[in-house]
Amino acid sequence: MARTRPVSTESAPSWWRTRTGVAAIGFAMVGTFYVLREHWGHSLGALPYLLILACPLMHLFMHHGHRHPGGGSDTAPDTQPKG
Repeated sequence: MARTRPVSTESAPSWWRTRTGVAAIGFAMVGTFYVLREHWGHSLGALPYLLILACPLMHLFMHHGHRHPGGGSDTAPDTQPKG
């Protein structure tokens, strides 16, 4: 009978925590800095549009923790008044 190796329960690290991810993020930050330095006037012109775009993106990504028990009830079942 062949022996099997135990399955590791550890998950792989996130991409941006790997050496390649950290290097790519660093290069992106340096590139962004130099592009903004050269085109600062153009960047400020896009600022109002970026603020408008931030609203739906924040709504999309920040409402993931608003799941309520009981199919959309505003209060948890144990906090409802009894009577």
